[in-house]
Amino acid sequence: MPKLSDDRPARALVIVGALLGMFAVVAGTFAAHVLDKNLDPKMLNTFEVAVRYHMYHALSVLVTAWAYTRWPGRMPQLAGWFFVAGAVLFSGSLYLLVATGAKWLGMVAPIGGSAFLVGWLMLALTPFTGKPDEHSGA
Repeated sequence: MPKLSDDRPARALVIVGALLGMFAVVAGTFAAHVLDKNLDPKMLNTFEVAVRYHMYHALSVLVTAWAYTRWPGRMPQLAGWFFVAGAVLFSGSLYLLVATGAKWLGMVAPIGGSAFLVGWLMLALTPFTGKPDEHSGA
């Protein structure tokens, strides 16, 4: 397949999505081998929810990279970065809540959840807003 004229946004999303996925695996491994012995079940569950949403949205960033190659434009780029912001705010706040016990961090999670929702909406709109790349077969 011929190369997009500017594939930097897709490359950036692949790199960030892969790194998010890697760190989700690290966090999940940490939960399974360290935290399960040291946390009460409610806090362990909170951590596991953070890991789960972290991984889902690492994968969604990779999907937006693919979407960019199919329908280049701002929409898939923005969707991907909303997913990244959501992972940092949602999962990050829950990781910190578990690590510190600072309950106020629970108020940050809905902001991350909102970023996830915006990302999913933008991804859903991508085929209608992006111009199909002439080489993608779209």
